[in-house]
Amino acid sequence: MDTRSSASSAAAAWEPSIWGKRPPDARWRSRSCDAQYAQDEEFRVRFRQEVAAARRVSGAFTAPVVDADPEAEQPWMATLYVPGRTLGSVVAETGPLGGRELRLLALGLVEALRDIHRAGVVHRDLKPGNVLMSRTVRASSTSASRMRPITRPSR
Repeated sequence: MDTRSSASSAAAAWEPSIWGKRPPDARWRSRSCDAQYAQDEEFRVRFRQEVAAARRVSGAFTAPVVDADPEAEQPWMATLYVPGRTLGSVVAETGPLGGRELRLLALGLVEALRDIHRAGVVHRDLKPGNVLMSRTVRASSTSASRMRPITRPSR
């Protein structure tokens, strides 16, 4: 399967994010699938797998799944809200990172990918638009809906 076409069709499948807040300070970001994809059984199978994979991932540099309902009429998933801007927008505005900022970004990404891979998951869409730069969490991997379980060929 061509992951580039898969990633772009997956991006088209999602409606804009909905933001929520629960007392005292817990915030989350919820995304629901576009109605046309909700009827597509192949999409639902992939989404169920992606939710299960994303739920296995936890760590200081990943946005955990708060809740999800892949069986809903319009499937959805909510992740913890991480305040910050994407790496892509930071670089577009201020130019390339350097020195301490670059080292902190690299360390945060290494930690995030380590946690993702430890859970047996591969992040299929790691790019500047899916990396959040936060004051409290220097780098956080987003895009949980593009994670896949690691599968190994049988011998």
